[in-house]
Order: sequence, then C-alpha cells, then structure tokens
Amino acid sequence: MPDLIVQRPEGLYCPPGDFYIDPWRRVERAVITHAHADHARTGHGHYLATAVSEGLLRARLGAGINLQGLAYGETVEHHGVRISLHPAGHVLGSAQVRVEHRGRVWVASGDYRTTPAGARPDRTCAPFEAVRCHVFITESTFGLPIYRWRPDAELFGQINRWWADNAATGRASVLSCYSLGKAQRILAGVDASLGPIICHGAAEPLNEAYRAAGVPLPATLSVNEVSDPAVLRRALVLCPGAAMGSSWTKRFGDYADAFASGWMQVRGWRRRGGLDRGFVLSDHADWPGLLGAIGATGAERIIATHGSVPVLVRYLQEQGLQAEGFDTEYGDEHEAQAEAPPPTEADAA
Repeated sequence: MPDLIVQRPEGLYCPPGDFYIDPWRRVERAVITHAHADHARTGHGHYLATAVSEGLLRARLGAGINLQGLAYGETVEHHGVRISLHPAGHVLGSAQVRVEHRGRVWVASGDYRTTPAGARPDRTCAPFEAVRCHVFITESTFGLPIYRWRPDAELFGQINRWWADNAATGRASVLSCYSLGKAQRILAGVDASLGPIICHGAAEPLNEAYRAAGVPLPATLSVNEVSDPAVLRRALVLCPGAAMGSSWTKRFGDYADAFASGWMQVRGWRRRGGLDRGFVLSDHADWPGLLGAIGATGAERIIATHGSVPVLVRYLQEQGLQAEGFDTEYGDEHEAQAEAPPPTEADAA
C-alpha cells in the first residue's frame, strides 16, 4: 500500500489528500502543527491549524491569511482523507496531525513535549496526548540519551533564586529565550512577586496572543515604560538571543545574563556562550519522552525527522522496530542557532 505521507521538495506531502504538513515552500493547502517559524511559513493558499493557535499564526503570518481552525479531536475530510489535530504539548495550539485513509493511520508529530509521570502539566498549552497509529513521524531534536529534563518545580526554583540574588545586588537578570513558547512558559512558571518583568518587543505580541487564548500570564512591561533605574536593576528581563549584547540590553547596565534552552544540558555549549548561567528548559521531549511517546503510539513503523535522526533510528532498530529518517528543513529550538551549532554527545564531557 502506498505511503500516506511522503517527502517532496515543498515538504511532507499526503498524496491521496493533496495537502502538505508544515511545508517549507509555498503550496496551495497546508496543515500547520504550530506557529514556530520553521513550521509555519507565509505564502500558502489555505491553512488548517488548531483554532486556539489562530492568534499566534495571524500575529506571525499576517491577519489576512486564509485560515481554517479546528478544535482538538475535530475531524475534517479532504479527498477521502480524514484529518484531525491532537495536542502536542509544545506551545500554545501545537498539534500532531492524524491522517486516516482506507484503514491506515499515520501521525505526524510536528514538535512535541511529553509530561513526565507525576509532574504537573504545562499551564501554557494542552498536554501531549499519544495517538494510536500504524506509522508515527516523530521529531528527534533532543534524540540523545544525555538529554533528560529536571522537574519544572526544580527548574523554576533555580530561576527564581538567580533572579532574587541578582536583584539583591542591584543587577538586572537578563534571560535569553525563544520568544514563542519559551518566554510564556517562563512567565507562567516564575514567582512574579520577586519584582518587575520586562519583555522584549519580539515577545510581547505573542504574550498578548496567549492571554487572549485564556492563558494567565503575569503583567509585563516594555523597557520604554520604565524610567526609574532602580526598577530596571530589580527586573527579570526576557529577550531573544539576537538581543543579547545589543543596545537594547545595554540599558540595563551591569546585568547578569543567562540562556534558557535544552542545549544548556551540555556544559560545552554553556562555556562557548560565555554566559553567567544556563537553565535547562526545553519545549521538546527529552530522550525518555521521545521513547515513551513512540511506544505509546503502538506504531509498527517510525520515521524520525530533524534532530539526532541517526542515533534515534539506530536505537529503535536495535529494539526491533522498523525505523528510518526523513530529511526536512525544520530547525532546532533556539534563536541562537545561527551563532552556534547544536552540541554533539561529545560536548557533554
């Protein structure tokens, strides 16, 4: 039986349904898993995505895009192919795409993050739900055994202590993070009573989209709204990696800096970044999360994309699964990727 999803120069394509999933070139019909720029691009004729992600997609791609929104689990049919979207736990509105045709079910995960057993789900997006299928297309951004995330309570406790210690010495706490998803997760997780929170202009429209979707976030300020230097010195400052060391951050004087990313698991990356601190915070599944998600699908065939594809494929094959890789043009999770490549397992030493 022909594959339900294949590789084309434009992206992942469903031949019987005549649509693409997260295409990287312009197409007529695109199913979008989430609003990150490497998965949601401009110029498509028609977009299908979760209804809850509409605000983010219009903020990033333009208010006038031809967008059809679906509730999680709602089904539409196109050319005899049944399509539904299911929570991925990555960012607000992120989804896995379930495709069913003639009794065969494929699921394309997009990017996803699982919730460890006993942990409290992320308050900023719907938690990942495993979807039973015959073939599962999985990301593998952190597909190495070295990547194992600590509980959120422990992580945000570290950030709160760093912020409080800096404020006590009169230094702003400038925390670099991805503007979509990571910034909002930090806002929802830190103790906002510690001081003011200032957000870069790249993040604030996305904060508003989260708030409009019903996600409670603490109040944030723009740097232009603060005239008192004493307030700046007590602030937690969230900004994209591109802003670090710019004239924007120089307004904070002698500040402490840090980066929030899954790559901070690797000491070599932290050393190369020259940062005061690194916080291991990712919106992707770690190694146990990837393996758990794959197992929960019951899939007989696994296709890995973007990340540590060879390692994950080899491991799954050793476990007796049919596994292979797809080449895609999706990127990694942080905005500093142009400045430094993702680390390898050797960097962990």
